Amino acid sequence: MSRGSYHVSPGSPRPFGASITQDGVNFAVFSRNATSIRLCVFERPEDGAPVLDFRLDPVQNRTGDIWHAHVAGIGSGSLYAWRADGPYLPELGYRFNPNKLLIDPYAKALTGDFIWDVAAARAYDPADPRGDLSFSLVDDAAVMPKCIVLDDERFDWKGDRPLNLPLRHCVIYEAHVRGLTMGRGAGVEHPGTYLGVVEKIPYLKKLGITSLELLPVQEFDEFENELRNPFTGERLAQYWGYSTLAFFAPKGRYASSRADGSQVDEFKTMVRELHAAGIEVILDVVFNHSGEGGEFGPTVSFRGLDNAIWYMLDDSPRHYKNFSGCGNTLNCNHPVVRNFILDCLHYWVVDMHVDGFRFDLGSILGRDQRGRMLENPPVIEQIAEDPILRHTKIIAEAWDAGGAYQVGGFPGGRWAEWNDRYRDDVRRFWRGDERTVAALATRLTGSSDLYLRDGRKPFHSINYVTSHDGFTLRDLVSYNGKHNDANGEGNGDGHNSNFSFNFGFEGPSTDPAIEGVRDRMCRNYLATLLLSIGTPMMLGGDEFGRTQHGNNNAYCQNNDISWYDWEAAAGHAGLLEFSAKLIAFRKEHPAFRRPEFFTGGDANFNALPDIAWFTPDGAPPDWARADKTVAARIDGSRADIVADRDDCDFFVMFNASANDVEFSVARPPLGRVWRRVLDTALAAPDDLVPDGAPGACDGRYLVRARSMVLLASCGA
Repeated sequence: MSRGSYHVSPGSPRPFGASITQDGVNFAVFSRNATSIRLCVFERPEDGAPVLDFRLDPVQNRTGDIWHAHVAGIGSGSLYAWRADGPYLPELGYRFNPNKLLIDPYAKALTGDFIWDVAAARAYDPADPRGDLSFSLVDDAAVMPKCIVLDDERFDWKGDRPLNLPLRHCVIYEAHVRGLTMGRGAGVEHPGTYLGVVEKIPYLKKLGITSLELLPVQEFDEFENELRNPFTGERLAQYWGYSTLAFFAPKGRYASSRADGSQVDEFKTMVRELHAAGIEVILDVVFNHSGEGGEFGPTVSFRGLDNAIWYMLDDSPRHYKNFSGCGNTLNCNHPVVRNFILDCLHYWVVDMHVDGFRFDLGSILGRDQRGRMLENPPVIEQIAEDPILRHTKIIAEAWDAGGAYQVGGFPGGRWAEWNDRYRDDVRRFWRGDERTVAALATRLTGSSDLYLRDGRKPFHSINYVTSHDGFTLRDLVSYNGKHNDANGEGNGDGHNSNFSFNFGFEGPSTDPAIEGVRDRMCRNYLATLLLSIGTPMMLGGDEFGRTQHGNNNAYCQNNDISWYDWEAAAGHAGLLEFSAKLIAFRKEHPAFRRPEFFTGGDANFNALPDIAWFTPDGAPPDWARADKTVAARIDGSRADIVADRDDCDFFVMFNASANDVEFSVARPPLGRVWRRVLDTALAAPDDLVPDGAPGACDGRYLVRARSMVLLASCGA
């Protein structure tokens, strides 16, 4: 069949999305409940009228639930979208509206360097008193993005493959494409883009991190937030990106060329160049919900193609189950959605070469189609056992907004987890809370209470003190409470339990004593993190004291609150040097990257225990009473049992009290002496001497208030 100069034939139901053939493009999309599907091909992104508007024949162009067509004479760069007709009965879960242009769920790139007109994309009439039960006659094609047909085979990877570094050897650095490259003094030619990240590779390499974990880069509407900054009147943004609308498509506005399809090549360039520098790429992915929101949100893709399949609907199907806290919940364990998730992960690994994924609100993946928690969730198990993903990192945020909390118990076998128990216990200890020593000891040694019982390893614990969600490290030691007024929500958003302490003054201080203890506390947190067993994750910018001015929920701040102030970083050069040396020290010493948990000694008690704990006077601690101080002796022999490699022995002392405390130092191995490696109370560069400071430290050591000390015994 011809439409003008286009020849349309039935095509094939495989593969999904738009696939280039020898003489055109094959299109395939899923919809079980639609009565009619139209394929629209456009000449320009801003066009409201397509050059081809083809209604697929339900006999010739449908196989099962897949609608498909082949269009000859078009190719890479062609623009398209779908329209779906069917029942509009929100009370029964059906929300078809052929007036709304729909993004292909498998689209690999979208057009548009513009503000999406969300109001036009609503399938109902906002002026109608019936609300979402009404029906919109507004055609939104002119103000919505179009999907771009792409040729995935032409990029020159130059032999690149995913690095897939062993998790236990990784130091993860969480960052935002814009935040890393947009701020004052960033010194990049392409700020706010994938190519800007490439320009920051020398910095990341010098810092020493192994893995860059990026906040969501799949396409989303950054203009969906309608709130304004109450102080400036500035319209706020969806900055973090946890509102995905096209899961296969890298965000176009993160490309220097502004979303003409080259965003895919620029993303691939970023991955290739990071890999060449030895840095792997982990993506934060959001399969728990989509940016279409609840019943009053826009209809841009899934809702318009088959609402009742893609989403978990409430007992009253007009409404959505909201385990995400964002208005809707993807129906992850429906077979169609489950296959979509696996296809998406395969694409990012095979075609885009990424090394891993962090699954936002991962516990939603464990819910059935009615929202109940499953004992063996199919999609979680399938991801863990998938042969293509076998060496890909899979990291769960093991909770959701519906009350599920699975830290230490996330199903699926090989999953790693964000360990918020680590975050809170370490914060509470260093804040000086009482009776937190036992919890600290457990977190330092890999959280065996959480991961040992189901056969996982210490490295399955992703240890972190700070992340994008909460205070930065500098703010953690500068504010007692959150200061989110600029978010336009009356400071009602964000966490209230921050376990932070301002040391006598809220916010920036000119008092040298206050600033001095804050600098020391930053070193304490970083040293604790990087000397703990498990996989450390740093929040980008913590290494030089980045501040968000007390905002602990900067999801909407696409501005200097979130962007790294590289000029201010010069004032914290000592902390930056400390961080880089500390990362290098961890990578050099397998005693802090143990693949197995400590045992406390060998089965026959023929050797010193692999770890022993002490009070400051050298006695074994009474864990029920231990308070603010503790020491540990770590046996480094065969610390890396995989490589059968010995390390130094170490003696570490923690003092979270407000007073100096003298510690009795355990005896070093026969014929060796202890040398000071770390003392956070000392000024740079003496705070960290990787090869050991001159002079023995046997006998006793005075640990200053709110500081920690590490001694190493590597030889006489």
